[in-house]
Amino acid sequence: MKSQDIRSKFLSFFEDKKHSIVPSAPMVLKNDPTLMFVNAGMVPFKEYFLGNATPKSPRVTDTQKCLRVSGKHNDLDEVGYDTYHHTLFEMLGNWSFGDYFKKEAIAWSWELLTEVFGIDKDILYVTVFEGSEEDGLDMDIEAYDLWKQHIPEDRILKGNKKDNFWEMGDQGPCGPCSEIHVDIRSAEEKAKVPGKDLVNQDHPQVVEIWNLVFIQFNRKANGSLETLPNKHIDTGMGFERLCMVLQGVQSNYDTDVFTPLIREIETITNKKYGQDKMTDVAIRVISDHVRAVAFSIADGQLPSSTGAGYVIRRILRRAVRYGFTFLDKKEPFIYRLVDVLSEKMGHAFPEIKTQKTLVENVIKEEEQSFLRTLDQGLVLLNRIVEETKGDTVSGEKAFELYDTYGFPIDLTGLILSEKGLKLDEKGFNEELQKQKERSRAASEVNADDWVIVKEDAETEFVGYDTLETNVKITRYRKVSTKKEGDMYQLVFNITPFYPEGGGQVGDKGYLEDAHGDVVYIVDTKKENNLIIHFAKNLPAHINESFKAVVDSTHRTLTESNHTATHLLHQALREVLGSHVEQKGSAVNADYLRFDFSHFSKLTPEELQEVEDFVNRRIEGKLPLEEKRNTRKEEAIADGAMSLFGEKYGDTVRSVRFGKSIELCGGTHVKNTGDIWHFKIVSEGAVAAGIRRIEAITNQATKNYYFENNQAFIEMKALLNNAKEPVKALTSLQEENNALKKQIEALLKDKAKNIKSELKNELQEVNGVQFLAKKLDLDAGGLKDVAFELGGEENNLFLLLATEQNGKALLSCYISKELVADKGLNAGQVVRELGKFIQGGGGGQPFFATAGGKNPAGIDQALKEAGEMIKAV
Repeated sequence: MKSQDIRSKFLSFFEDKKHSIVPSAPMVLKNDPTLMFVNAGMVPFKEYFLGNATPKSPRVTDTQKCLRVSGKHNDLDEVGYDTYHHTLFEMLGNWSFGDYFKKEAIAWSWELLTEVFGIDKDILYVTVFEGSEEDGLDMDIEAYDLWKQHIPEDRILKGNKKDNFWEMGDQGPCGPCSEIHVDIRSAEEKAKVPGKDLVNQDHPQVVEIWNLVFIQFNRKANGSLETLPNKHIDTGMGFERLCMVLQGVQSNYDTDVFTPLIREIETITNKKYGQDKMTDVAIRVISDHVRAVAFSIADGQLPSSTGAGYVIRRILRRAVRYGFTFLDKKEPFIYRLVDVLSEKMGHAFPEIKTQKTLVENVIKEEEQSFLRTLDQGLVLLNRIVEETKGDTVSGEKAFELYDTYGFPIDLTGLILSEKGLKLDEKGFNEELQKQKERSRAASEVNADDWVIVKEDAETEFVGYDTLETNVKITRYRKVSTKKEGDMYQLVFNITPFYPEGGGQVGDKGYLEDAHGDVVYIVDTKKENNLIIHFAKNLPAHINESFKAVVDSTHRTLTESNHTATHLLHQALREVLGSHVEQKGSAVNADYLRFDFSHFSKLTPEELQEVEDFVNRRIEGKLPLEEKRNTRKEEAIADGAMSLFGEKYGDTVRSVRFGKSIELCGGTHVKNTGDIWHFKIVSEGAVAAGIRRIEAITNQATKNYYFENNQAFIEMKALLNNAKEPVKALTSLQEENNALKKQIEALLKDKAKNIKSELKNELQEVNGVQFLAKKLDLDAGGLKDVAFELGGEENNLFLLLATEQNGKALLSCYISKELVADKGLNAGQVVRELGKFIQGGGGGQPFFATAGGKNPAGIDQALKEAGEMIKAV
């Protein structure tokens, strides 16, 4: 059975059981600060399990793209070395929100696996929760008794809390689970060891394929459990593992999910899969990682140096590194696999087809960048090797190479072993652990349980129409972070505060009670469908009504920038072409940032045309036209643009200004005339095929023109109020350039004169013509003198120094015959002497320079050079 048929059969089965089929949510999370990525099939439904929203249907089924490479669920280091762990994987699932429970979930799972898919009942095992003294929970007898109706008792195994009690985090909905495992070993192997002895023992052919989670408890902040009023079903089946079983192979990588990618890698690299251990590992790593990276980019997450983007960059670099080391690929090639991936998975996940060109270009540029990093890292590693005394490279040095330059530690170890050196792995791991602890401490959030003041799951947002309203607090909790200290999160029954989303920052403002007490709201965010207001302190009269007031200045300036991003998007598509798509934005009171797909730098003429286009719409005073609670399909048919990587509900809000119409939940000006004026302040590249424009509007634009006018007045004053300041400035530049040329000529003459004097000062030491001297020349002058002398003298060792603008500079010249015969190296010399001037440098064996911030150390460096020559 082909993988596409397996996926379809699963969804159709549950559709027949009255489940609604929903599409996969984007992998990159926008409104959940506890996770970067969707790491399990239940994540898009968290708000339903938490009771913060009501699902459209009580029964749902889907296949969800998941990514596990960070945090608690981290499989990255195992990927490639075994046959069943992955970074990106599909999780097939069926869900019940307060509808059916254990009986139906167990019966249907057995029916699907054994009757629809035809898996031999005798190779299946199930586990049930054995109970927990710690939590005061008995064994899940209900699940055990239900399983007895389908499978012999000797294949129903008891599992501990680690394996058979599922929790979404330290707090929140949780419950016992029942795993279904399959034994696909040969008959001979089964005869030797029973399958039940290998369940949950990391055996590659005795694996879990489906987990049925029975969500019936809530874990509180103090660790205790309370029973939920509604019970839910949350199941997840590994699609790749199911394909392995149904296609009769012994590895996920031997299924048609991966074989097209593996064949393409074989063709590109001229390597054969299945003949060499590390070649196989590398091919598995690459075929897995390209899926994770490609779908992340398609879902709107570009590789970067921080957060979720850093995780994606790390995955891609791991793939590049394995190709570099084990497949001898020193040029980009992983981007070429996107075509095969798009062909294979585009039917189920159309975003990979529509974003294919962008994905290919981003991956290619990232590959090129990291290959350059590898080259630089090899140079730095060679330098570390040269400076190492003894046979062991310190863990601290190796960590610096890893942390600062991104050079993989396993590659460092491999190269050192080839050179007969050891790596201080213990020291490296200690440095790595320190970094992890710093990172963990900085990001750790401690949250108390929600205190329920008033039972009200959802907050009504009225901030489109008013900035002030009376509210009641429905729940609150205290949270603590190392960075922010103690904060309070407040939820209201109704709110005018816009929560951060769609690139727009959250509102600020204050609460005021009838006693005149004021609590300031410093930020507003949305988490699992709750609108959360952040305050430094808790209101004194928590049960009373409050007047909630949004900071109108902050909101107005933010709205100006948000509306301008819509007009900018329209302008870019008009000026550059319809290929332009929004790839990210940031909108606050000070400025706007807009990322978009385009493959070349914008010319000054194009930038001016874009700016003029937006300002014409501002001058046109276009009114805001919005439609709220419209069906998404109707809004799209009306011409509204939707953004990739955004998760939309069944009903949406569309925002129109003239011909600009987009799906958007953010706040906007009532009329484009309120923006006042739009000014682009920068344009540049973010990644391959992604450009970024930063711009300002409203008060920031007024300040911009005022400051520029002030600068112009001051410049004119410096030019004696010339009537034509540009002409006067051009004349000054021409005069300055002419003087520079005269100075360069004079310095060259000076260097020639100095050369004659220096020849007379050369001393012969151990057969070497030696001189160490401080000169009144710039860097170019030192180099000219050194090469002039070097052209006339043999066996020459020069160390020349100068002081320029409070900085020290050393230049070392060594004749090539001394480099060859005596092993002298100018680069090593300046690195050694650079410590006296509190700096460093490098260069070639015959000429190198070093700069430093301590000119007082020049004399000591010159003296030390003499000692070096005496030792030759």
